[in-house]
Amino acid sequence: MDGKELIKRVKEDNVKFIALQFSDVTGAVKSVDMPVRHLEDALKDGVWFDGSSVEGFARIQESDMRLILDPDTYAVLPWSAAESRRARVFCDIFMPNGDPFEGDPRGTLKRMLKKIDERGWMLNVGPEPEFFLFKGPNGNGVHPVPHDTGGYFDFSSFDEAVVVRTALMDALDAMGLDVEVGHHEVALGQHEIDFRFADALKTADNVLTLKYTVKAIAAQHGLVASFMPKPVFGINGSGMHCHQSLFDKKTGDNLFFDAKDDAHLSKLAYSFIAGQLAHARALAAVVAPTVNSYKRLVPGYEAPVYIGWAQQNRSALIRIPRYTEGRDKAVRAELRFPDPSANPYLAFAAMLGAALDGIDNKMAAPKGLNNINLYHLEREEREKLGVKELPGSLAEALNELAKDEVVKAALGEVTYDAFQRAKWEEWDEFRLRVTDYEIERYLETA
Repeated sequence: MDGKELIKRVKEDNVKFIALQFSDVTGAVKSVDMPVRHLEDALKDGVWFDGSSVEGFARIQESDMRLILDPDTYAVLPWSAAESRRARVFCDIFMPNGDPFEGDPRGTLKRMLKKIDERGWMLNVGPEPEFFLFKGPNGNGVHPVPHDTGGYFDFSSFDEAVVVRTALMDALDAMGLDVEVGHHEVALGQHEIDFRFADALKTADNVLTLKYTVKAIAAQHGLVASFMPKPVFGINGSGMHCHQSLFDKKTGDNLFFDAKDDAHLSKLAYSFIAGQLAHARALAAVVAPTVNSYKRLVPGYEAPVYIGWAQQNRSALIRIPRYTEGRDKAVRAELRFPDPSANPYLAFAAMLGAALDGIDNKMAAPKGLNNINLYHLEREEREKLGVKELPGSLAEALNELAKDEVVKAALGEVTYDAFQRAKWEEWDEFRLRVTDYEIERYLETA
C-alpha cells in the first residue's frame, strides 16, 4: 500500500485518528495519536517526537526523532467508538540527519533480515503466544484469579471463556491477522490464539498487535489479560513457542527440507539448529527477558530447561514437528523457550543472529534427543549426553549475553547497551524487593 491508497482507505473507513506506533527496547508499545487531517503531511515528512523519555532511546541532547509511517501496517482498531474511530500504523524511527535510529527495535530486526534478503532467503516465523484471562479487581489485590475452570482443549457450548475468545479472534481477524485456531490451554484461565506464520517482520508486528488487542477486548468484558510468563505459582506458565523456517524467495522452496534425511532436514536446517543451541544461554536473556520468565523455565511444567533438539520431544529446547508426506513447506524448527514478555523484534533478530552463526560456520547439530524425557534424567546422565541447562535467573542470562559477541552483534551496540541497562535495573529492583514468600517463610521463624 502506498500513501495515496492509505489516505483513501482512511476515508472509506471513516477514521478520525491515527495512532503512530512503535516499541521501546522492552517491547512496550508507544503511540503518538494524530488527527487524520495531518496524515498527508505525515506521510510526506514524517512526525517528529521527543525520544528522551522512551526506554532505550536517546539522551536529552539527542532527543529529536522522526517517525516514518509504514502504510502496509494500517489497521482499524475495532474496539474504538464509531464517532472517534481510530486506526494504527507502525512506524520506523529516524534521526534528524536522516539515518535510521540504531536503537529502534523494529529497525534492529530489519537490519538482520537484510542480511538474509541479500542471500535470497526469507525467515518465516509462526509464534504461539499464550496468555491468561483473570477476573477484574475484586478485592484480591494483585493476586490474580483465573476467570474460568476449563482445561486443555476443553469445550463448552457457552461460557464466558468461549464468548471472550471468540470476540478476540473476531477483533484480530479484523486487524489483519490470519487467525488459525484458538483454544483453552493447560492451566485454569489460560488460552492460546494462533495466527498463520509470515515473514519475521510482519510476524513481530502481529505479536504486538495480538497483545494489545487481547488486553483491550478483555477489558471490555471486565477481565484482565496477562502475557506474564508465570503469573500463578504451581500451574503451567505462558510461553511463545516459535516455529521457524527459511525459504528461497525466488523459488518459494523450504530450505529446511531434505527428502533423503531421516528427519527430513537439510544440512542448512541442522546448522541453523546448531547455532541456536550454541547460543541458547545468551539468547535466553532476549527471548525470556524478565525476572518472572525464569519462574516458568523450570522442570515439571512442560517448559524447556535443557539445551538440545529432538523430533516430537517436547522436553527439548528445539522440537522438529512430525513430518506429513507432501507437506515439504511445513518442515520447521520449533524453538520452545521464548515467552510473550519478549520484545518480538529483538527476539527474532537475536534468534536469527544465532542461527546464521551456525549456518556460516557450518556447525553440526548434536545428536537428537529422541525418546528421552530430559526431565527424568539425573544431572550425571545429562552431563554424559552433553546436555547443558538454560540460565536459572535473569541475572545469569544477562551475564551469558554479555559474553556472547554473536547475539550482541545481532542486537547492535546501541540496542544491546539500552537493553542490558534496562534489564539490570529490573534485576536490581527485584533483588531489593521483599516478597510474600519471604514474609511467610521468615517473619516469625527468623
